[in-house]
Amino acid sequence: MDTIIQGVLEKIETEHKVKILFACESGSRAWGFASKDSDYDVRFIYIHEKDWYFGISEHRDIIQLPIDKVLDVTGWEVRKMLRLFRKSNASMYEYLQSPIIYRKDENFYNDLLHLAPDYFLPRAGFHHYFNLARNCFENDLQADMVKVKKYFYALRSVLACKWVVDKNEIPPMEFGILREQMGEEHQAFINELLKVKEKGDEKLFVPKKVSLQQFIEDCLKHCEEKGMNLSEKQNSTEQLDILFRKLFD
Repeated sequence: MDTIIQGVLEKIETEHKVKILFACESGSRAWGFASKDSDYDVRFIYIHEKDWYFGISEHRDIIQLPIDKVLDVTGWEVRKMLRLFRKSNASMYEYLQSPIIYRKDENFYNDLLHLAPDYFLPRAGFHHYFNLARNCFENDLQADMVKVKKYFYALRSVLACKWVVDKNEIPPMEFGILREQMGEEHQAFINELLKVKEKGDEKLFVPKKVSLQQFIEDCLKHCEEKGMNLSEKQNSTEQLDILFRKLFD
């Protein structure tokens, strides 16, 4: 698959006349709970040639390939990505932590990593992960039979949220690290779910686990109480402007 993905990225560069600065895996394969039929969620950041940025016309700032059963490929023009980074868009901070990287401009990547702790806004991160977890809990985990992948979606989101409100910092992307916040009483069941998901497919269901439901609900209450007290601020564009200009040096 790596060869196929590299070929897709090269084709994008040729057809769109761009340079890909960074490309990684997102979704369940990067989070650490893929099924045997999980697709590949490739996310990338790209830059145009310098002349593209001079002119009064607005241009499309995203590249999306048609989704199929294997590949889901989406990229953001670098200015758009940096604007999202400034607003503390949680996905952008996750991509930098992906354990599966397909392309990487070392200077660009290292500059972003250096800026990330200062630009991450805990309150924005709280809202992102809290809403994901609450929606999943209320809409997908209430039936007697629950989709295995929905348990992982809810747990990853609520544990990332808990990380933000308790530590006031960027949460890890990987579920294996986030789950360390859970007590021993849940770990055996999580291990069972991981085995089921790894060997099964995306549509597998398991009976609802009452103790796990309660854990998620308690975490949501904890996060809501602490999250509303997180401070808000507005990030400056100065350092990101400097980073952008460096790309043309």
